[in-house]
Parts: sequence; C-alpha cells; structure tokens
Amino acid sequence: MRALLVALCLAASTALAAAQFVPGTEDVPLMPGLVPAGDTLVFDKPEGRIVAASARGKVTRAVVRGFYARTLPALGWQGAGETWRRDGETLTLEFSGEDGNLTVAYTLTPTR
Repeated sequence: MRALLVALCLAASTALAAAQFVPGTEDVPLMPGLVPAGDTLVFDKPEGRIVAASARGKVTRAVVRGFYARTLPALGWQGAGETWRRDGETLTLEFSGEDGNLTVAYTLTPTR
C-alpha cells in the first residue's frame, strides 16, 4: 500500500512538473509539441499585463486551435479560434509558417 502511495505522489509531481505555460504567463498553457521560440516581452501596467511570446513546432493550425478550444474554456477563457477573453484580458493567437513547421505568436493585452 505504501509503495502505491509513493508511486501516485511521484506521478502527480511529474505531471505538475511537465505542465508548461506560454513564456511570460502562468495561466496560458503551452500546447504539447510546441517549444518557446524567440524573445518574450512582458509589461505590467496599471491597466493590466501585456505579454508577447511565441512558440514553434511540427504541428498544424487545426491541432493548435483544437487544443486551445478544449483547454482555454476550462480556465475561464471565452472565445474561439484566434481570440479569447477573460477577466479584462484578451489573448490573441497568430500563426506563421506552414503546417508542420508552425510558429504561434501569443499576445496578451488588457481588453479595451
């Protein structure tokens, strides 16, 4: 029984360590298969935070849109496709490159 408890604790801590977020955020998940790319800009303003980050990977636009369509609503985000809103913030996804060699640019700004 004790060995099972230890195994469960190790599995949970491994899962938590594996959870990654878009650089500059602690609440926007980074889709598996994407890795941070380039510089990340982060500004905290009285109106809210501004984050500009990017990630790339051997994925398609459809897979990225599907991942965020499944995960962002569970985190309180509303929207679809490339524009999401939550708690006075707007998250925009922009794609460049070809499917299979895709870069995703994330922009988080205060909602106007």
